[in-house]
Amino acid sequence: MSIALFGGMDRLEKHYMEEAAKFGFDLKVFSRTETGISAKIRTVDAMVIFTNKVSHQVKKQAVNVAKAHDIPVFMHHSCGICTLRECLGCLNRILGGMKNV
Repeated sequence: MSIALFGGMDRLEKHYMEEAAKFGFDLKVFSRTETGISAKIRTVDAMVIFTNKVSHQVKKQAVNVAKAHDIPVFMHHSCGICTLRECLGCLNRILGGMKNV
C-alpha cells in the first residue's frame, strides 16, 4: 500500500520511511513544493498532511487530487514520528489487513 506524506521535516524523512516500512506501507515524502505533484500522487492509497510544515498551495493541491480520486486524507498539525506512527496505525486498521506492529 502506498501513502503520500506532505510536510514534515527533511531531517526526519529517513525516520518517516522506516516507520512506514514497519507497517508495510510504501511512503512517498513531499516536504517541499515539487512540479508535477498531482501525477505523482494519483495512485496512492491514502495521504497524510502535516499542516504545520506544508504550504497552503501544496495542501490545497493534495486535497484536490484526493477528492478527485476518492483518496482518504489525514491531517495533523504535529509532524513528529509519533504522530506519523499513530496515523499509520489508523490507516492500517482502515485500509484493512496490513501487518500489525
